[in-house]
Amino acid sequence: MDSITSSPLFGIVLCILTFELGVWLNKKLKTPICNPLLIAIALIIAVLQIFKIPLENFMVGGDIISLFLAPATAVLALSIYSQLAVLKKHFLPVLCGCLAGSVVSILSAGGLCIAFGLDDALTAAMIPKSVTTPIAMEISKQHGGLVAVTVAAVIFTGILGAILSPLLIRIFHIDHPVAQGVGIGTSSHAVGTTKAVELGEIQGAMSGISIGVSGIITVLLSLFVPL
Repeated sequence: MDSITSSPLFGIVLCILTFELGVWLNKKLKTPICNPLLIAIALIIAVLQIFKIPLENFMVGGDIISLFLAPATAVLALSIYSQLAVLKKHFLPVLCGCLAGSVVSILSAGGLCIAFGLDDALTAAMIPKSVTTPIAMEISKQHGGLVAVTVAAVIFTGILGAILSPLLIRIFHIDHPVAQGVGIGTSSHAVGTTKAVELGEIQGAMSGISIGVSGIITVLLSLFVPL
């Protein structure tokens, strides 16, 4: 059993199968709560716990899946290029939206950490929760944060954004596709962008550009965060 689970194919196949099951359930039930990534995470945890499979065995293949994170994010540039005219027309509002979202994200995370009495390591880990994982990990490292906590916070934030963004858009009557995309991309990075792409091509493109812009802004703002 150990020789099977320690093979790279085990982690890769398990990730693919659980995600495909999540996609199928999402299409079948047609509810944002059935997010494919959330379902995949829950199923993988269940399999590892039930069959007593060490996390290290799963991560042999899981790390290979992680290698595709940066290229998958970079692919969003294609949709951004196709909506270049829209970006040029709304460049200033997009920039201001990313700045406002990044500031609110940092202040809210830091404020809640202080309110709950968390130490500096946990606070540093939570500060970059709304930016994409590679950037968030580096920010956390530079400030002495717990990188594992950062990764968990980023994933949770992204899934929450993907689930709640359609509901929040309806509640607050956000009708402009650019505003929808910027809001989703700034607050919930690449995972949220998957939902923005479903809403429309403009939303997906603006959400994609917001990932990079808000990431850069967060890196710069984090330099002034006293930890």
